[in-house]
Amino acid sequence: MSQPGGFSALLRAWRARLQPAAAGLPAGRRRTPGLRREEVAILAGLSADYVTQLEQGRADRPSEQVVAALARVLQLTALERDQLYVAAGLPAPLPRTVPTDIPGSVQRLVARMPDAAVGVYTSYWKLLTANPTWVALLGEVDPSRNLIFEEFTGSELCAVRTPAERDQLRRGLVSDLRATHVRYPRDPEVRSLVARLEQVSAPFARMWAESVMVGERPRLKTFTHPVVGPITLDCDVFTVVGTDLRILAYTAVPGSVDAARFQQVRALVSQPVG
Repeated sequence: MSQPGGFSALLRAWRARLQPAAAGLPAGRRRTPGLRREEVAILAGLSADYVTQLEQGRADRPSEQVVAALARVLQLTALERDQLYVAAGLPAPLPRTVPTDIPGSVQRLVARMPDAAVGVYTSYWKLLTANPTWVALLGEVDPSRNLIFEEFTGSELCAVRTPAERDQLRRGLVSDLRATHVRYPRDPEVRSLVARLEQVSAPFARMWAESVMVGERPRLKTFTHPVVGPITLDCDVFTVVGTDLRILAYTAVPGSVDAARFQQVRALVSQPVG
């Protein structure tokens, strides 16, 4: 008997779930819910006998083309499609582009954290949106800005770092970009960013060629703000599950000199900076 999470069990369950009308088929008189095996076979370009063998666990190792056709016909979500691939003993297909859509829950989170400077980035560190405190600390959101490019080209930087901190941060950013490149090898923006950085930054080209993956990076960051001067903040990065988005949040230790300066920054939200 097939396992609950096995390929045959998934195929039967998802076939039974799909209503004929959703597949453009007449409902008619049916003894069981969902599509018939013959209908799935026709829509997927397979033989009815082969679909029966798959559902009964008598056919092993369906090809990638077969699994892709079944996922399409059964109208699976991306997560369900990946589950079907894995159950078939195949690697899940790589997504084509880096996610940039910001879920409503993340937008609400950003809006409801006025005491922190919060920015939302893609996995290759392109800034998508930020809250007013972030803007008061670091400037307006510019869709063309990329944190990795700015770090390696020296543009638009207001952070103060020691050479060791800069090296640690850069290696972390390169690791993030490499992981994104591996996961989304066909994303044109990622490929373009890597190509540009290899041309304009020798340190980036060297680190990229080393292919070393690291996870640690500085937790404290010091900025030189045009109004309040130097301010050191805690930096935390959170990954949004299922989207690959990064939420970067800056906060100050309560009662510290930096907290007082950060309060001055937050007071600038409704005022022009500079």
